[in-house]
Amino acid sequence: MIPAWLGFFDALLALALVGAGIIAAHFDLTPPFVGFQMFAFGFLLSIFGTIVGIIGIIRTGNPARRSGRNRAVAATVISLAIALPVIALVAGSRHYPPINDITTDFDNPPEFVFAETLAPNSGRDMKYDQAKYEERQKYGYPAPLTPLKMDSDPAATFEKVKEAAVQMPDWQITSTDPKEMTIEGVSRSKLFHFVDDFVIQVRPADGGGSLVEMRSKSRVGVGDFGVNYNRIESFFARLKGTGVATGAS
Repeated sequence: MIPAWLGFFDALLALALVGAGIIAAHFDLTPPFVGFQMFAFGFLLSIFGTIVGIIGIIRTGNPARRSGRNRAVAATVISLAIALPVIALVAGSRHYPPINDITTDFDNPPEFVFAETLAPNSGRDMKYDQAKYEERQKYGYPAPLTPLKMDSDPAATFEKVKEAAVQMPDWQITSTDPKEMTIEGVSRSKLFHFVDDFVIQVRPADGGGSLVEMRSKSRVGVGDFGVNYNRIESFFARLKGTGVATGAS
């Protein structure tokens, strides 16, 4: 009886923490990482609830303890409903390296300028750490990430980049510098509203045309489940859809 009751209350607590963490972060009631910590603790409790729930199911197989069977089953079902999607997400992202700063140019990456003036970035080192990230990025992703080659001259390409950037979902452009041909902005994740900074720079290409360089960096965490890499890939795919991109250099 005790495992059945313990598993049931553990499952309810896990469900409450997961729900509260998502709601608090999504509606900006707490910082994203605080909401995520609540969610993570709820996930850990769901693992415990699954184990205890299964033990409860086994123990309530005895007719004398049958009254606790429903609670043991409920504990197991609720806990698994929380744990399995998270486990699937982590398993599906296990091939991504534990890094959160991605660039199209290791030797001369686009640098953040305006982002360094934002209050949330106060005290953060926004410089690209080539020694830390280059090798992990090169060998941790299915395809190399390189600058996007455009047929148009840099000025025309910059206009295309600006037009495409404002159309990207969940992006907010924070700075546009025509002189340096750079655009900076932030992107918020849909669920927890984690914020990533990104910078895009247009440069002249050897032999004519232009190159679009991009860098995307998370504000918290160590790994990013491939979010920054996929953000750059998605933006380049949008630019290619304009018909003026010729591919990566």
